[in-house]
Amino acid sequence: MRFCRFEHGNAAGYGLIEKVAGAEMITRTLSRLPSNDTDFEGAMKSELPLAGLRVLAPTQPSKIVCIGRNYREHVKELDSQVPQEPLIFLKPPSAVIAPDDAIRRPHTIAQRVDHEGELGVVIGKRCYRLGPGEDVRPYILGYTCVNDVTARDLQKKDGQWSRAKGFDTFCPFGPVVASGLDPWKGIRVETKVNGEIRQSAKTCDFIFPIDTILQFVTQVMTLEPGDLVATGTPAGVSPLLPGDTVEVTVEGVGTLRNPVVNL
Repeated sequence: MRFCRFEHGNAAGYGLIEKVAGAEMITRTLSRLPSNDTDFEGAMKSELPLAGLRVLAPTQPSKIVCIGRNYREHVKELDSQVPQEPLIFLKPPSAVIAPDDAIRRPHTIAQRVDHEGELGVVIGKRCYRLGPGEDVRPYILGYTCVNDVTARDLQKKDGQWSRAKGFDTFCPFGPVVASGLDPWKGIRVETKVNGEIRQSAKTCDFIFPIDTILQFVTQVMTLEPGDLVATGTPAGVSPLLPGDTVEVTVEGVGTLRNPVVNL
């Protein structure tokens, strides 16, 4: 299943994406967030070309939980230590923007703003205190692309990361949510800036796999349907400049594309 959240007329809805005669179409629509693959079976039928719609961020998360330093090569490039347990931090929902919306660099406050392409996990079922060894898959609606945009100089200056990670526009995600993927076996996450590959790795290289992440996070907080968990970025982070276009591609999901401007 692949679905998106889109704007049509004066309303937003969720649409099942299928190929019809070689073109991607919205074939069924829902007014609420689907909870599993079968929700679209009884949904209203539709024939809307995806290319003609404004695609929004796929969900409206109550929280965005991010994992820091989850690839060893990224730990090395930061000249840091490998975490002994998942390193979690939050981005505010106000940081969310849609595909093709502009990332705004707060250039009067931060001198260096980096891309961080990541696999995003979208929660489909409320979960709290998942046990060791518990299967986390029933709680996952699907996967998406995330750009954990970061003001690197502020991250180093502040020590804690709320300001560096929390600016408006610093959490593009989308364009779709895809189910049926297996990050445990490894799917590629790649970031390009102006067509040049900057980051490329597979999720089988995670220090902490998704089951460990969700079990750890849910000891602290309840994850609600639509919440987003960003699983960490590979090595190769680099600065973004006004006029750049940054693309995060997750194998089996698609490409999240955003231009960069100065605030």
